[in-house]
Amino acid sequence: MWRASDSSRCTRSTIRAAESGVPLVAVHPARLRLPHNDGFLLSKVFHMPPISRRSSLAALSALALTPLSGLAQGWPARPIHIIVAYPAGGVSDAVARALGDKLTTQLGTPVIIENRGGASGSIGMDAVAKAAPDGYTLGFSAISPLSLNPHVSKLPYDPLLDIAPVVSVMYSPVLLLATPASTSRDFRDLIAAAKTHPGAVRWATSGQASLGHVMLAQIEQTAKVQITHIPYKGGSQQMGDALSGQFEVLSINAGAAVLQYIKAGKLRALAVGAPQRLESLPEVPTLAELGYPRANLSSQFGIFAPAHIPPALLERLNRQINQALALPDLRSKLLATDNVPTGGTAEEFARAIAREYDDIGRVIKSGHIRAE
Repeated sequence: MWRASDSSRCTRSTIRAAESGVPLVAVHPARLRLPHNDGFLLSKVFHMPPISRRSSLAALSALALTPLSGLAQGWPARPIHIIVAYPAGGVSDAVARALGDKLTTQLGTPVIIENRGGASGSIGMDAVAKAAPDGYTLGFSAISPLSLNPHVSKLPYDPLLDIAPVVSVMYSPVLLLATPASTSRDFRDLIAAAKTHPGAVRWATSGQASLGHVMLAQIEQTAKVQITHIPYKGGSQQMGDALSGQFEVLSINAGAAVLQYIKAGKLRALAVGAPQRLESLPEVPTLAELGYPRANLSSQFGIFAPAHIPPALLERLNRQINQALALPDLRSKLLATDNVPTGGTAEEFARAIAREYDDIGRVIKSGHIRAE
């Protein structure tokens, strides 16, 4: 049964969603507490006019008493589709297919991968949000369509009410690399060059209002330097221009090809956005170590479902994916490309998204970052 403290308050949108039976993502855990098996953790507050405690409790009680669908007992009875929010051929696509193969074996039913890239992951996540909440359509994406995109774009879905995080799958470190055009030996040299020659250092990212752009803005604010942002729309052109020295620095997700260029001396790793140093590059410090904790971002990826999915089915999906992520061969495949497997509960994943939503929102506002 749902339980709210005497001091808790719920928003009007929360109650409307509760009355419709939606597992919510709209209230801070401190405001509303849920037992472990009562569905999706409420993890974010919308600042809207309060309503009465009596109305709050009545609506939440109605949601708690809503019968769970029998879907979880008979699931899966047909193929499962995982929508990858990025084009085929990239790291996210490869990971989704490897995970899909493991789930096919575990569940005894085909898991089909569909690529729906575009709009920085928002197109794929919109398809997930509008799918039937029956466990047969899931999404694989970075969390940025929920934590970053809402701050810079008008989205066709509500990132906090229309999509339910199921489980974190991995984090992909973001490397800060010096190209042949740079003489910086390390990150401190880079900052020194930016202070000496404002605007002369050019930093390439995967696009305007991308995670790399947010990292750059945070570094500029903290170090009080001016760096020229070079946004790209495709990774292949960005890497080609990096190798030919068209700019001094680029931020890019770790991967096998990137590591080869570093080992060959064509690019120099100055820093990494990650919770800890990479085993493949133990000499490269994290941005947190260098004094830039708010810029120490990595791309976290996970599995998502439509928000109306029954809690019992969401929990079963979470268990199955955690089981797959614990398999040694899948873990080794991820670690070989510097992508670190994570796993965990849906509640933990929701809290991570909520934290990044708040953190990135502050940087975007203070840095005046806008989408193209």
